[in-house]
Amino acid sequence: MKTSTYSFATETFVPMLKSLSNILDKGAEHALAKKSDPAALVNARLAPDMYPLSQQVQIACDQASDATARLTGQAALQFENNEKTLDELKGRIAKTIVYLESVRAAAFEGAEDRKVIIPIPEDNMEFEMNGLQFLRDWALPQFYFHVVTAYDILRHNGVDIGKRDYVSHVGVYLRQRNSPA
Repeated sequence: MKTSTYSFATETFVPMLKSLSNILDKGAEHALAKKSDPAALVNARLAPDMYPLSQQVQIACDQASDATARLTGQAALQFENNEKTLDELKGRIAKTIVYLESVRAAAFEGAEDRKVIIPIPEDNMEFEMNGLQFLRDWALPQFYFHVVTAYDILRHNGVDIGKRDYVSHVGVYLRQRNSPA
């Protein structure tokens, strides 16, 4: 079986973004049950020098859409990064998923070898890699980092979530074991 860049990109990003949206729902339920301000969760962070939940979600969405655009030779989506509520963050995720699902597998043809350059203006440097290196070494690790950090922020703030919430999409592979003969 041949694997595809489309599969490793879109079929990774979409389920994880759906899980992220679901854990934001649990964050909203938690705030309601505790009669606390949901904005406290949106602005929560794990450490003073880390981004808050809102920015973790925004960057996760940006990583997914930017990777898709770079791998398919398209212009990346541009968002204002002005989400202030859990519902607005869920909307951002939904828009990102719509975009990801609109890009057909055929658009990824040749993506493995596509030249990807990421400028780092403040250092007058740039990353240069092919599409496979970009997806494997940059896009997926960055994406997962921000998704798991959003999860960790919610968990750290008392939201009742666990690994099953984080990787909820793997449930389709769960089977009853055959009894030993």
